[in-house]
Amino acid sequence: MLQQYQEAIENSNIVSKTDVNGIITFVNDEFCKISGYTQKELIGKNHNIVRHPDVPASKFRLLWKTIKAKKIFKGTVKNLAKDGSTFYVNTTVIPILDENGEIEEFIAIRYDVTKEVFYRESLEKKEKELEELNEELEKRVEAKTKELKELNATLEKRVKEEIAKNEEKQKVMFWQSRFASLGEMLANIAHQWRQPLTELNLILFSLKKAALREEPEAVETLYGESKALIQNMSNTIEDFSNFFKPDKEKHHFMLRGSIEEALHILKRVLKRDMIQVKTSYEDAMVLGISNEFTQVIVNLLKNSRDAFVENGLLLREINISVSKSEDFAFVVVEDNAGGIKEKERYKIFEPYFTTKHTSQGTGLGLFMSKMICEKGFNGSLDVSSKRGLTRFSITIPLEVNNEK
Repeated sequence: MLQQYQEAIENSNIVSKTDVNGIITFVNDEFCKISGYTQKELIGKNHNIVRHPDVPASKFRLLWKTIKAKKIFKGTVKNLAKDGSTFYVNTTVIPILDENGEIEEFIAIRYDVTKEVFYRESLEKKEKELEELNEELEKRVEAKTKELKELNATLEKRVKEEIAKNEEKQKVMFWQSRFASLGEMLANIAHQWRQPLTELNLILFSLKKAALREEPEAVETLYGESKALIQNMSNTIEDFSNFFKPDKEKHHFMLRGSIEEALHILKRVLKRDMIQVKTSYEDAMVLGISNEFTQVIVNLLKNSRDAFVENGLLLREINISVSKSEDFAFVVVEDNAGGIKEKERYKIFEPYFTTKHTSQGTGLGLFMSKMICEKGFNGSLDVSSKRGLTRFSITIPLEVNNEK
């Protein structure tokens, strides 16, 4: 057991031993690693081989005075590595006594605090810079105050001029906002129609073949699927034309039904691309527009599908779950399509940002999905990614909180 304790200490700390004169008799691998010296270069040398020249001699006199008095020394020590770099260690030096109470050797146990010391020094430097900046700001405030007093005589005239300028700017910004909203709406309709049109083309081709083979049941099924796709495309226009209206009528609906509608819309795509979707539902009813939430799920599923195809993955799984707490409903859409790079994850909800070719997406899908979750449901849409998995998490207040 003592052997195991010794190994545990040596493997997790920087350990060295010296004789009563400070000559090194033992160092562990961690000591060699941080100092840059080999055991052969250290054994038999004085421990001041790693002493940093910046450390005052008085500190080492205190150390020797303490341990020679058979007391334990503790402190943070600045050391010098073989390559000339600096490292800091929290050090505990323990005198080891023989059976007669005389010092036989010294054991030093350390752990690396270089980063902490550098961070503290950096923080102190920043604090000093802030003090200097505050002094500069005070001077600038004084100068501006003096300038404002001088301009006070003509203030009324200047205010009228600025008001006129601001009114003109507000008009320009208003129209820019209107055109931007219209552009976003049209781009999203095009984005949402692209896949259904492809699907409709495939269905009509299959419908033609089924008709030629005189398969009435297949014709009826394909005809129904065509109608559903066309209805969904019509709903897309309806949803986006109403999206920017402040007086949209909300209703209560079950999240499960909205998700199943999204899966129905994309079932041929998912089947064709061999994507397995697993679902897990708790009953959760929210207040909002069901078609808008369906559109969010469609966007997330299509993004997963595009990632599977782009990355050429064979095992394709999407997991959708609905759960709830006392106050919130939680929807999670997770895929194993390869994950999202960290630098892209921070921009993924920005308008017009896309990792796809411009012919495949506008970058507005996730932006509008986030807007729907936040503005339409008073909720949130977040993303996380690790080990090839991407998880989109939707949080929606339940009925009581959502009726604000």
